[in-house]
Amino acid sequence: MPDEAPEDAYTAEPFVPGRGGLPALRRAAADCRGCPLHRDATQTVFGTGAAHARVMLVGEQPGDQEDRQGEPFVGPAGKLLDRALAEAGLDPAEAYVTNAVKHFKFAQTEPGKRRIHRAPTLREMTACGPWLAKELELVAPELIVVLGATAGKALLGSSFRVTQVRGTVLEEEIHGRRERLVPTVHPSAVLRAEDREAAYRGLVADLEVAVRALG
Repeated sequence: MPDEAPEDAYTAEPFVPGRGGLPALRRAAADCRGCPLHRDATQTVFGTGAAHARVMLVGEQPGDQEDRQGEPFVGPAGKLLDRALAEAGLDPAEAYVTNAVKHFKFAQTEPGKRRIHRAPTLREMTACGPWLAKELELVAPELIVVLGATAGKALLGSSFRVTQVRGTVLEEEIHGRRERLVPTVHPSAVLRAEDREAAYRGLVADLEVAVRALG
């Protein structure tokens, strides 16, 4: 495995190990230099959860707290997601959670100031795709819950619109595997909503569709 990969190649492929389980994958991801996002982020934030979870939750990218702590969904959006999952009837501890992009992308006007989240580009999502493909291969979930538009575009292509398909069960080929997916909004969108309670109820309703799809 190379110490450095050409960042302008925009692919994590040279860093993804050909063998080993999730712990080996996580260790390898810590050294990923497959795109320029690693330069400003504190660390790689890899997926975590049950190794053979029935449900994989895929979000956009780490946020500020995730970048600092090195775990996905540990900030305010993650706490809201855990509450919504439990209310929908799914134990968060029984899921595997990850992001389409493993490094925090942000803007910062000056040192010490708040870091402002910036959405990853399609090129950055594509660069990180080999990590997500390997996670899907190893976890082999029965269902993927797609959290928000960016995750949907990473998995289903740039024409994905979460508002058109949220709360429905889709069947698509993803990274060479036939997958069932239930798209919904990202929990951070609930936190930003004018009517937060209505947005939260919508998230729970979509997650209930996922629970029913699992049977």
